[in-house]
Amino acid sequence: MQKTILLILVTLWTGLGLIAQNSLPGNSPQTSPVSADTIQDNAIIYPESMTEKLSDLLRNWQLDLSNAEIDCKRGQNVVFHDSVYIKRLYNLPSEMELSFNSVVKNYIEMYAVRKRDQVSYMLALGDYYFPMFEQALDRHGLPLELKYLPVIESALNPVAVSRVGATGLWQFMLRTGKGYGLEVNSLVDERRDPYKSTDAAVRYLKDLYAIYGDWNLVIAAYNCGPGNVNKAIARSGGKRDYWEIYYRLPRETRGYVPAFIAANYIMHYYADHNICPAHSSSLTVALDTVQVNERIHLEQIAGVLDISLGELQRLNPQFKKNIIPGDFKAHALVLPTEKMYAFIDKNDTIINYDKERYFTHRANTDGFLDGSVSSVSGNTTNVYYRVKKGDNLSTIARRNGTTVALLKSWNGLSSNRLNIGKQLIVGKKVVAPQATTEKQLVQAVTDNPDGKTQTVNQYYRVRKGDTLGDIARKNGIQVAQLQSWNGLNSSRIGIGDQLIIGKKVVPIVQEPESEKEDYNRTEISGGSNIISSYLKDQIEKKVGENKLPDEPETVSGIEEEISVELEDK
Repeated sequence: MQKTILLILVTLWTGLGLIAQNSLPGNSPQTSPVSADTIQDNAIIYPESMTEKLSDLLRNWQLDLSNAEIDCKRGQNVVFHDSVYIKRLYNLPSEMELSFNSVVKNYIEMYAVRKRDQVSYMLALGDYYFPMFEQALDRHGLPLELKYLPVIESALNPVAVSRVGATGLWQFMLRTGKGYGLEVNSLVDERRDPYKSTDAAVRYLKDLYAIYGDWNLVIAAYNCGPGNVNKAIARSGGKRDYWEIYYRLPRETRGYVPAFIAANYIMHYYADHNICPAHSSSLTVALDTVQVNERIHLEQIAGVLDISLGELQRLNPQFKKNIIPGDFKAHALVLPTEKMYAFIDKNDTIINYDKERYFTHRANTDGFLDGSVSSVSGNTTNVYYRVKKGDNLSTIARRNGTTVALLKSWNGLSSNRLNIGKQLIVGKKVVAPQATTEKQLVQAVTDNPDGKTQTVNQYYRVRKGDTLGDIARKNGIQVAQLQSWNGLNSSRIGIGDQLIIGKKVVPIVQEPESEKEDYNRTEISGGSNIISSYLKDQIEKKVGENKLPDEPETVSGIEEEISVELEDK
């Protein structure tokens, strides 16, 4: 009897000690996940990342789902009892509450059964992205488990765009992204930049935690905005527990915390469900970054450094049109480390590689606005600028509507260094040819009484070092015009090629009448008077105005017009 009483007293004493220990400040254990199935939701709306086709996710990365780790065996999913899920979630080294209920279970089964290949894909990409996320989270003192938020936001797809326009790994809306310092314009979208968007997302999460002090509410607010979370709190009478305001949240947001918990589970216990990580050789390469201060196309880099355009796009998804506008603002370019020295060493070669093909926009069109330049021909004169203190090539190029590469080319510069007082060519202005005088017109009519003219080509033979851009500038024409006249589909030309560089209208030298064929005499005689009278009227009219037409019509063009009229009649 005494032994029984003693045993009871010892048991009570131990129990009271444990209760007292757990009630001490600083000794509170991790809150146990809610095992009771208190949340029921039969109308779950899955995040877009869970409904995206795997083929769309794989298109940006060379991932092979057939290959996996040697010690990983693919197989069927294993279904576990709820108590196993509860224990596994509770055992995760997390400061965040990872509760379990029927909704969380539904998401776990979604990943483990229907989205097994997507999990394989994300496990492979995680080797590249998760260390980057962890560094940023650790720098700001946030839980490292938040690295799995992009799993449910974008399925780790840096170019993902939602139905409402949220973009990138962290799915930033335009206004929020710009509010956190991300640049978005026609050429660059830093919401797609893994490094910069991660830093912005971590700062945003930190700001949200300062408001709510609860990570579940932070994740909900990250998805639907603080305004909607505040409304849900108000409608529930001020309750600040996620599960208590669950039904007050937008339906699209209710699934985000359960999906986040399921993502944490599957990323740790994928092997228990016979899921193997995908394999990608492109993700195992050492990488480095370099600042780019020139306007460069990714295809120029690919062409010179012998690297695929696809790999450059995967490593630099922020450049939407494959153009790095470095002449406007310096941008970081990610390259395999083995290509870094070659990029620096061949920088000038890259900038000049097929540049007329990639950057053909005209920098200065003043001549067209004041009417002094025709769209066909004309000579160019240099526009100069004297370097002042504080100037650099980028600012000078911006002020004059040109590029650093063109400034270097025009002025024979091999580096970005400038001396104060140096005179630079900052543009090319096209000037109209000297107008034909009345005296010249009279002389032309006297020498060529029939008024017959013809258009002849002017040629140039390509020499060593020539480019289409240089040839076009020397002759006051556009590269596009050169390509059109010579039937060129690219800017590549060979030494010795004969190019048409202009068109010139000259009088036709009359042949002796006896040498003409009878049918030619018959054909032309019917229209010669019309042509002569037409030219005479035009000359008299323009002489009266002391001005010539910008583009005088040629005999051949008029003959075609007349022949059409005769046929129509």
